[in-house]
Amino acid sequence: MPPEIVTTITEQKALPYACVDGGELLLDLYLPDWVEEPPLVIWIHGGAWQFGSRADPPLGPVAAGYALASVDFRQAGTAGFPAQIHDIRAAIRFLRAQARALGFRADRFAIWGASSGGHLAALAGVSRGGAELEGRVGEHPGEDSSVQAVIDFFGPADLLTILDQSTPHGLDVRVPALERLLGGALDEPGVRRRARLASPVHHVHAGAPPLLILHGVQDKQVPINQSIELDLAYRQLGLDSRLVFLPDAGHMDGVYYDTGCMEIVMDFLDRVLKAEPAA
Repeated sequence: MPPEIVTTITEQKALPYACVDGGELLLDLYLPDWVEEPPLVIWIHGGAWQFGSRADPPLGPVAAGYALASVDFRQAGTAGFPAQIHDIRAAIRFLRAQARALGFRADRFAIWGASSGGHLAALAGVSRGGAELEGRVGEHPGEDSSVQAVIDFFGPADLLTILDQSTPHGLDVRVPALERLLGGALDEPGVRRRARLASPVHHVHAGAPPLLILHGVQDKQVPINQSIELDLAYRQLGLDSRLVFLPDAGHMDGVYYDTGCMEIVMDFLDRVLKAEPAA
């Protein structure tokens, strides 16, 4: 008989990846024991930039043979933008520096998030970095903070246009969340510039990595036009982007993590992260 296939998952919880403002920033790592040096998916949780945690990430990629790191970051109630993206880039640099020791590939990273986490994942993945978005958090300043794939579940993409596109319900949620993140209303001095800096659509460039977006047509919190804008910015440069509309889905519906959507995600990850580069 063939040897039994090992399908256990190793969990490493509360790994400190940086220290900032007198406290540790932590991540949880999940490794499929049956895969040697798998690609890595970095999960960014949602919660209007002020709630949520790294606990209970979607583990579909781990079951499919990917490592997954779920990352905490300073939330808007503690520190305003760009602290969140500085922390996430510090996590990417830490994970790349420690890839061999932790047991995954350093050259095949995807970043994935939902709602405000989708926004942060897209911003970290699409932008080139630079001093304003890279920051000085963490102990690995020389490491590369880029990723090779981006998955955005219904995240804001242009903070300059989102309010004009929003439903009354969306405005009730989005206005206070944006003001907390950006430090004021969009018509206040300096805030509009921060909103542009925080908008993935304004950072799309010719070298941006492949992008997958899923967005529910019935989403009343994040307008579907946000995802259309980001997909269009990619397509105008001839970049690899796929936007999937879910006709009956609202915001944060469970359908995003059902078999059908997870198959879309895994097909994308397999195509982008598992294919070897051409010789």
